[in-house]
Amino acid sequence: MIKSDTITQQVLQNCEISDSRHAGLYSVCGLALRLRDLYKWEQDLDPWVERESSEVLEWIGTKEQKWDEIAEKDYTDISILGRNYDPFDTKTINTLLEPHGLFYGAGYAHSLKPTFFLATIEDKSKVGGYPVYTLGRELARDLLTIPALSQDSFILLRKESAKLFLWDQLLYIKKSGRQALSFALENSGLKEQHPKALQRNLATIFAAQRETYIYHEIGEIKDEVFDRNIWREFIAAYPHTAVELLARAVKDLLADTNEYGTLRYFIKKRKTASLAFYVAFFDGLAKALFPELTASFREFYHARNWRIIENAVSFGYNTARHYAEEIITIYKAGKQKKNKNWVKTEIEKRLLDRVSSSSNMSSTN
Repeated sequence: MIKSDTITQQVLQNCEISDSRHAGLYSVCGLALRLRDLYKWEQDLDPWVERESSEVLEWIGTKEQKWDEIAEKDYTDISILGRNYDPFDTKTINTLLEPHGLFYGAGYAHSLKPTFFLATIEDKSKVGGYPVYTLGRELARDLLTIPALSQDSFILLRKESAKLFLWDQLLYIKKSGRQALSFALENSGLKEQHPKALQRNLATIFAAQRETYIYHEIGEIKDEVFDRNIWREFIAAYPHTAVELLARAVKDLLADTNEYGTLRYFIKKRKTASLAFYVAFFDGLAKALFPELTASFREFYHARNWRIIENAVSFGYNTARHYAEEIITIYKAGKQKKNKNWVKTEIEKRLLDRVSSSSNMSSTN
């Protein structure tokens, strides 16, 4: 008999080790937000519940003390029925756990931070020919609040993490996204938009976002522009750098704008609310790469003409494709030169500077 408590403790140990080693990757603000989510998960709080600062700070102090104690430890194998398995051997581990209603996740996230989780399986379905696991209660997780991911040809929707992630997006939305958010809520049948109403209707908002998360993963799986082997090499070569962030933003944009991805799905199904939520939360490097989406949505807001969005998405896809091809070309040239630093410098000079210039121009128009 598989004992879930025993496996949970093993996964939690690896989560703690990963967090202890990689907490320094984040800014003070970024780490605080991640700790806040982790605290809510550990205390089994709803996403909108905020405890007294003194209580949270005491918990953070205890957490950091534990991290100091385990920072030098190695990741442990996952022991199941007397046999040990490499913690990244997800296929084998899930073959054993799935009959018991559990799903195990492991991989590498931004800056190659190892990430682990263990969750109950709430539902299994197929979308676009891909198995989709909706995961419920998370028994173990680390600092990363990841709403969805693909693993071993499965798409995983982490329901608990997704709701925390979504609440943070609603709570910290920028002024530039508020009109789109209001439009999205209205088109979801939600006229009231004060915090209490958002709390009551978080499940409805999440339902609108569910397909966004799933079709992003399908778009990533289907992408043929950013060669997978080169992608893995590139991310491994430049973790925790601006060029890694650029490559990830380009890859995300390819996923969302290709014919199988999120935005194409919205256009096909005329998902007005989902499109508006997407634009409301659209930010960072992705927005700098593709400012045309925000501009086209302003037109769409008044005209309700989906051709406007379709043209913009085609433009965004071509932009992402050109950036991906340039990154690959520079990377291959750098490999021939056997000069990693040259690659980084060239991408910063030729691509990141261009993104910055384009972003500055769009913000002044």
